[in-house]
Amino acid sequence: MALNGFFEIFQKGKVNTFRPKKKFAHGTIRYSLHKQACASLNSGINLKSAVCLPEGEDLNDWIAVHVVDFFNRINLIYGTISEYCSETTCPTMSGGPRFEYLWADGHKYKKPTPLPAREYVSHLMDWIENQINDQALFPCTSDLPFPKNFASHCSKILARLHRVFVHVYIHHFENIVMINAEAHVNTCYKHFYYFVKEFDLVSSKELEPLQQMASKICT
Repeated sequence: MALNGFFEIFQKGKVNTFRPKKKFAHGTIRYSLHKQACASLNSGINLKSAVCLPEGEDLNDWIAVHVVDFFNRINLIYGTISEYCSETTCPTMSGGPRFEYLWADGHKYKKPTPLPAREYVSHLMDWIENQINDQALFPCTSDLPFPKNFASHCSKILARLHRVFVHVYIHHFENIVMINAEAHVNTCYKHFYYFVKEFDLVSSKELEPLQQMASKICT
């Protein structure tokens, strides 16, 4: 099933989405790129090919489209298991005993701080949404320039989004299996993995917690 089928499977039942879906304005370059990317996924094209920059398109626009898309998809994935992710079940934002993630945003949390997983994800989604809505960082029209450090900003966003995948796979995969969504989550992860590898946006260290799984499904 195409990747967009991932959304359809949850529309038939109760879905606890963590954040409202972010959309692209009609008539913009990014809206066109988004539709082009979705059309490629729906056509059943190889995911490795689907993430490649279309000929003649701007790399920053392509990255921006995917950052917003992955924000939406990972938000939806977490929303499906969030009722099982409480302070009792998940007192830390972790990926098994070897990996624990501390939250810092430079404002309220100036130093890395341990938080329950649900609270960590909530802060993360707020932090990403604020950046996506910042016209100086994510300009909505082509007449506004991207900042020079745009790719590094997106690298940080994608690295932190990957931590949600880590937590879901290691601590809540049985909940994903319960709703028969494991194939869709795997496809979403493969899409994410191929994209960040194609443009070297997430370090091997951040990908390490799921590297063994990736070596099996991302071939």
